[in-house]
Amino acid sequence: MTIESTAQAAYLVAALLFILALAGLSKHESAKLGNTYGIAGMAVALVATVALAIDRGIEAIGLILLGVAMVVGAGIGLWRARRVEMTGMPELIALLHSFVGLAAVLVGWNGYLLVEGGADPAEAALLEAQGTLGIHHAEVFIGVFIGAVTFTGSIVAYLKLSAKISSAPLMLPGKNALNIGALVAFFALTVWFVIDPQLWLLAVVTALALLLGWHLVASIGGGDMPVVVSMLNSYSGWAAAASGFLLENDLLIITGALVGSSGAYLSYIMCRAMNRSFISVIAGGFGIEAPSGDDTDYGEHREVNAEQVAELLTSARSVIITPGYGMAVAQAQYGVAELTRKLREAGVEVRFGIHPVAGRLPGHMNVLLAEAKVPYDIVLEMDEINEDFPDTDVVLVIGANDTVNPAAEDDPTSPIAGMPVLRVWEADNVIIFKRSMASGYAGVQNPLFFRENSAMLFGDAKDRVEDILRVL
Repeated sequence: MTIESTAQAAYLVAALLFILALAGLSKHESAKLGNTYGIAGMAVALVATVALAIDRGIEAIGLILLGVAMVVGAGIGLWRARRVEMTGMPELIALLHSFVGLAAVLVGWNGYLLVEGGADPAEAALLEAQGTLGIHHAEVFIGVFIGAVTFTGSIVAYLKLSAKISSAPLMLPGKNALNIGALVAFFALTVWFVIDPQLWLLAVVTALALLLGWHLVASIGGGDMPVVVSMLNSYSGWAAAASGFLLENDLLIITGALVGSSGAYLSYIMCRAMNRSFISVIAGGFGIEAPSGDDTDYGEHREVNAEQVAELLTSARSVIITPGYGMAVAQAQYGVAELTRKLREAGVEVRFGIHPVAGRLPGHMNVLLAEAKVPYDIVLEMDEINEDFPDTDVVLVIGANDTVNPAAEDDPTSPIAGMPVLRVWEADNVIIFKRSMASGYAGVQNPLFFRENSAMLFGDAKDRVEDILRVL
């Protein structure tokens, strides 16, 4: 068996491992195994690619550069992975997406220089003889466009998530017309390039795509960033698939399609969970107006202290904990896990209710709780637990806000009207852990804070949980 056929077989094995990785990551219990499958698949793909490059006669300097790139890339990846906090994972993922987009742009430009630019006349002649030269033109142009949009869009998402720029949506005059105009221009330029490939056309579409990617994500508010990160994941997949066509690499095509389609589907599910229009979000907030402030007088809120909460918990039969991004920021998951253990030892039924978009990344809360050794079987999704709140004695809302806002169901004029939420207010007692009475990420006041069965426990979530543990 030749190196070529062995490498293709290895690519098939790697593709199967990536599919198993996706399947494994769909459940808590198999997530670690799924991650292992993904690592193994990437290792197989890298070894096969290096072997293929050697077989095709890569020069010594090229092989050295390839090895240096792999060592440097692995070193940076390990360093960042060891240093990043879970709260910083969304922006790290957004930054990694930008690398995929940039790689697609470079592959596209390289494809142009080799074929259309005349650096490899034999390849150009072969494509022309096969009647696929026009397809190559389209692959180059579309791949560069998708990659450039992904690159700058991911950079803006990283800057917003890391609070290096404001998370508020950019509201340029005629922003929707700008986005649509850019897409129309792209289609027109693509037809032109396929008919008459010119270097200046490729340069124009690269600049256009870089600006469009920046504007698309800049126009989306921070509240929709979880969907944006998921959608950029999808874009990076399609960018990788486009590179696969240019490089005639089946594994890149398969992997790109897997990432692109799964990311798009996840984004669609999240949009439904947030009552957002899928098209509106991916089109840069098309048709979405920024929410106005809520000046309704809901009355006075009630405050409690750690001793009162501890007393309430010890007399409870059932407790549900609903975490949010505030728990991640405070790094309170370990204290929450210890609190859960103590209550369960005392005979109290404790479960967790997780909203689909809790945190800033799909599965953010699930990973945090798993990291703190909270048992998988008591961590339930919103649809699994929402009917149980009326039979619950105490709900602890730790760092969540918009995902437990009754205005989503009660106020049709609210910016979050129709958004599925955890109906925590149906429990006998609701304790809300918050630093202040400030509104949530969507900028909407929460009437839950002022209900008769609700009470506020102010301060850092980690400190307040530790105070409760000391009392217990």
